[in-house]
Amino acid sequence: MPTHHNLDRYLEEYTAAASIGEERKEPMFRTTRGRSGELTTNPLLQSDVWRMIRRRALAAGIKTQIGRHTFRATGITAYLKNGGRLEIAQQMAAHESARTTGLYDRRSVEISLDEVERIGI
Repeated sequence: MPTHHNLDRYLEEYTAAASIGEERKEPMFRTTRGRSGELTTNPLLQSDVWRMIRRRALAAGIKTQIGRHTFRATGITAYLKNGGRLEIAQQMAAHESARTTGLYDRRSVEISLDEVERIGI
């Protein structure tokens, strides 16, 4: 599947800022040496990534557990909100059924201020 042009740019900026653009045999995402911010050649493990995401979500005030389905639902919902078609979202998510893809569609979960204002107080 092709990548979004912004992702290409972000990865180019990241590799340039980290000075790792020419290191093709080393991992792209790496651990740091302590809290120094200095990158090692050790790969960032999946468990490290999840801890980092959850730590940052908590710092942002998000108390809901975040997992891979959170990202999948966010991506599918954003795609559909921007005029995407369910059939294409199904292909991108590699789902056999559009019904499965529909489970990740969170558009109906959002309640607009206009709807709330319908309540007569």
